[in-house]
Amino acid sequence: MKPFNLFPYGSNIHFMRLRWVSLTIAALLMFVSLGAMVFNTVRDGHINGAGTFNYALDFTGGTVTELHFAKPANVDDVRERLSAHGFRGAQAQNYGSSNDILVRLQAAPGAAARTADDVLNAVSTPANPAKVTKSDFVGPQVGKELALNGFYALCFVMIGFLIYISFRFELKFAIAAIIATLHDVIIVCGWFAISGHEFNLNVLAGVLAVMGFSINDTIVVFDRVRENFRGMRATPEEVMNASVNQTLSRTIITSFVAFLSMLALYLFGGESLRGLAEAQIIGVVIGTLSSIFVACPLLLWLNVTKQDLMPKAKDEAALARRP
Repeated sequence: MKPFNLFPYGSNIHFMRLRWVSLTIAALLMFVSLGAMVFNTVRDGHINGAGTFNYALDFTGGTVTELHFAKPANVDDVRERLSAHGFRGAQAQNYGSSNDILVRLQAAPGAAARTADDVLNAVSTPANPAKVTKSDFVGPQVGKELALNGFYALCFVMIGFLIYISFRFELKFAIAAIIATLHDVIIVCGWFAISGHEFNLNVLAGVLAVMGFSINDTIVVFDRVRENFRGMRATPEEVMNASVNQTLSRTIITSFVAFLSMLALYLFGGESLRGLAEAQIIGVVIGTLSSIFVACPLLLWLNVTKQDLMPKAKDEAALARRP
């Protein structure tokens, strides 16, 4: 596997020497992201109730209208006609074939039928008439339930990570891993708060995927830390540094392949998957940096001792059988 290493096998880049700089930058990015979310909540909470993010209809409620055109329809033209008829913030995208357009827009409760007719009148032309194939209204209460379920999912994943890593390693490892994962998630969410890009269920799925990617990369590094401490006579700082260097090629290669996959999804996946891909692209980049510059420095900041780094007694036999 040595030919696949991006860095020399015995490289010794002193990442731990920069730990205070990296932790400071990570903390600043977290505070900026949290500040953006709080600012949006305070600003919009008294104006239109938009809140932290630019929530999609999945969370705010509204009307989803499916249209079928006699000829292939241009999505940009449909958006322009909707905007010209006063449908501000309307979303239009192809689904199925080029003749089918999905229109999403906010609407008052009980106005689903009227809104569908208005949309049809706005986008249909004599040269390319359209008909409504389906129109559904999503109430605000459903959106609130979806948002609450998403929050519960995030909490459930975090608690699961904490329990697993506590059993797999030690509590200090679990705390460091959870902080590093929260760092990645907060920055991804902060990007959507700052940019104002739409936050829908696909984005939420992307955030959950970022958590899985981040914790996986961190566990790989932590596992190498534990193995190295068993075979190295060195200080915790030297063990951390060696572990990061030994997993550096693996981390970057894995992240680069994941980045290319998400980039292809972003470029060619269509409008409906763009938020998912955007969240994962940012998460892959931030997660890679946090596994290198944040996870192990957090262990040192938590004052990991020799006893913390030693393998558990029940694992010693299994480790001894490893080649």
